[in-house]
Amino acid sequence: MLDIRIDPTAFDCPDVRIPLVWTVRHKVDAPVLDDVPGAVHAALGRLWSDPRLKPGASVAVGVGSRGIDNLTTVVRTAVAALQEKGLKPFIVPAMGSHGGATAEGQEQILRDYGITLENVGAPVRATMAVEQVGTLEDGYPVFFDKNALAADAVIVINRIKHHTDFTGDIESGLCKMCAIGLGKQHGAARIHRFGAQGLRHIMPKVGRRLTETTNIVGGIGLIENPYGRTAGVHGLTAREIGRQPEMALLKRARALAPRLAFDSVDVLVVDEMGKNISGSGMDTHVIGRVEMPSVPETEWDGPTVRVVCVLDVTDVSHGNAAGLGLADMTTRRLVEKVDFKVTSTNHRTSGEGGVRRGRIPVVLDDAEMCVRSAIGSCGRGIEKEVRLVRIRNTEFVELLEVSEALMDEVRSREDLEIVQDAHLPDLSMPLGANH
Repeated sequence: MLDIRIDPTAFDCPDVRIPLVWTVRHKVDAPVLDDVPGAVHAALGRLWSDPRLKPGASVAVGVGSRGIDNLTTVVRTAVAALQEKGLKPFIVPAMGSHGGATAEGQEQILRDYGITLENVGAPVRATMAVEQVGTLEDGYPVFFDKNALAADAVIVINRIKHHTDFTGDIESGLCKMCAIGLGKQHGAARIHRFGAQGLRHIMPKVGRRLTETTNIVGGIGLIENPYGRTAGVHGLTAREIGRQPEMALLKRARALAPRLAFDSVDVLVVDEMGKNISGSGMDTHVIGRVEMPSVPETEWDGPTVRVVCVLDVTDVSHGNAAGLGLADMTTRRLVEKVDFKVTSTNHRTSGEGGVRRGRIPVVLDDAEMCVRSAIGSCGRGIEKEVRLVRIRNTEFVELLEVSEALMDEVRSREDLEIVQDAHLPDLSMPLGANH
């Protein structure tokens, strides 16, 4: 355990009080898919004509390391559909360097998400070994998971969404899972070595090349609404991954992505961060900061936030606090949960994405001290003028707690509904636990 000796008076502002807050619900367009299994069958229906999906063929199903709504249902349904066709599916972790860049760590992550033989009907075969399967036109090497390569066919399952490091025509989704997820640490580290430009330009080329030269037959792309619920399930053939059909799905996903309800915030309190929430622990589009050396903050979308304080890391992150440096203040509880070996492996593999995000914020003894210190450090000399917002995490931003300074705006907006009148926030449990 890291020995952190803190002088409680160094940053604490004992004369600053925790303000009264109002609980508010942000009402936005949030379509929900009613029949997820049916949509999975329809998505796979676009792939059945591929001659590699013949009875008796082995099929590697790539599954990643994000907290995706209905993931177990989607994987279980896909596995059953493949088996009904006489195919032999198995699961491969498609998550780059996550899980401490070990096969055992990646199996554990899938287990935490319910992806086990007992739950989905197919075994998990994990390895960090890769083979070089070709090059790009300029000689850049392309790598692929050995277990996936040994199968007769590969189908990837992933959520399509904006990325927290860069913007481009192809961001997080099926193409990235092929290039980085199934490239394992070796392939992921090479791409990340080029920073945001590598993700923007090299990653899509690698993904497309893999769909042309390996046994990838297609994928199932999931889209979620702003509340983290499944909004769409789409099947893409190999030749559609990383190309116009996936680009169109990314545009749809961007339109439905979670956004903070306010453009200007003095103190943003985030109850929990984690790898199941975002690759960077906290969605950079929600907190309005990217912290990438090659990406100007002025070019990044999202709100203007003066001070971000994060109070905890999710248990399913297994101590991976990659992205903690996006916050300004945090708690002893969070830091003592950090597995610094796992976290540093993630930061090292992500290259430019880990340079600033690997820093440790100001550490305070507890959540109350953290919030008080943030209020006292945000630059507002008059406490009642502090625009404070509290969210559970950056994936679920429907429910918020806001301070008095924001209430005139809340009352003037039709998309904001007051759920609970003025009260003291309970920082001992995540926001929404009682709703």
